[in-house]
Amino acid sequence: MLPRSTASSLPRHRSARHPGRRREPHPPSASLQAWLTAPGSLTARLRAHGAVEVRVQRQGSQRLWPQERRDLGCRSGHVREVVLLLDGVPVVWARSATSHRALQGTWKALTGLGTRPLAELLFQRSHVCREPLRLQHLAPHGLAESRLRAAWTGAHPRWARSSVFWQHGQALRVMESFAPTIGQLDAHRLTRQVG
Repeated sequence: MLPRSTASSLPRHRSARHPGRRREPHPPSASLQAWLTAPGSLTARLRAHGAVEVRVQRQGSQRLWPQERRDLGCRSGHVREVVLLLDGVPVVWARSATSHRALQGTWKALTGLGTRPLAELLFQRSHVCREPLRLQHLAPHGLAESRLRAAWTGAHPRWARSSVFWQHGQALRVMESFAPTIGQLDAHRLTRQVG
């Protein structure tokens, strides 16, 4: 199960060798933290650094992960998993989920996105609102691990953020996990080029 946390309170995990002890994960670098807490469109921020490509890994009806169930209020839904590549290099693995009911209504455009970024639905419509970002550390043996192994040959993302978008009373949950290499990009440049 993926841990739930906020930007100001990082999750704790029990040590495998000392089950009674709790230890903090290594905090993200300042540059990675800038990505994790950046407002607005992630795709727009990436485009400030190069060409962005969306590679769809899977899409369709699935059983939802525990946090998705809590946020969406259902046990199964429509899930879309993608990798975002920056100049051909994987930098973000993202998973979006919504209820089957929402897919038939407010969020039906999800099925026709193809390799276009989800940002086209989320940030170009004035009536879509977003809940605050929640940061989370991805456990090495968590639910996302097998998906990340399929998308990455190098170091896997260990930090992610999630938020829920609302449109006409229907929710869409989005989780974005960031490759460690994204921390090599200048955080100050991001702030200047993308508000």
